[in-house]
Amino acid sequence: MMQDALQFLLQVVFGLAATAFWLRFYLQWARVPFHNSFSQFIVKVTNFAVKPLRRFIPGFFGLDWASLLLFFLAEFLWVMASHWVAGYPFLAAGAAVWPGFLLFTLAACLKLAIYVLIALIFIQAVISWVNPFSPMAPVFHALSRPVLAPFQRFIPPVSGIDLSPLAAFVMLQLMLIAPVAALERAGHAMIW
Repeated sequence: MMQDALQFLLQVVFGLAATAFWLRFYLQWARVPFHNSFSQFIVKVTNFAVKPLRRFIPGFFGLDWASLLLFFLAEFLWVMASHWVAGYPFLAAGAAVWPGFLLFTLAACLKLAIYVLIALIFIQAVISWVNPFSPMAPVFHALSRPVLAPFQRFIPPVSGIDLSPLAAFVMLQLMLIAPVAALERAGHAMIW
């Protein structure tokens, strides 16, 4: 019971940190204006780690690679800590398991990024139905646009209702089922 509680706390702490670092990278990649409360919150929450790391890892091609590295590092620490709490024999396993842990971490990163995209699309859809003139509407529209735009080209609105979020949800869920789960299984097989 204590092990489950510790696993849960580790997942919450590292999951929130990884989500914040991913959102900081994604906000910049999606070209979301940073003059809104959501963007400012993400920047302020992540500055403690991103600013010092930028001295060593500068941005290239207009992207914040320090945030992306911290996202991967937070997920890696979660994977390692959760296996440690579960009693994984790190000393007996040796160095041969490290590629498996890296693969498992990559799968965890992709899974979290997909879940964040699903949440952003859901929030954008709710805001567009409930209060399309909300100050946060342009932010969530810009965050969901990279995923929804390809579907909006092929799926016309039906009676004024945009069905592209449903198609995006299906596609993102399929990504979780097929490639991400395959990466996770491969990493798990290399670890055990």
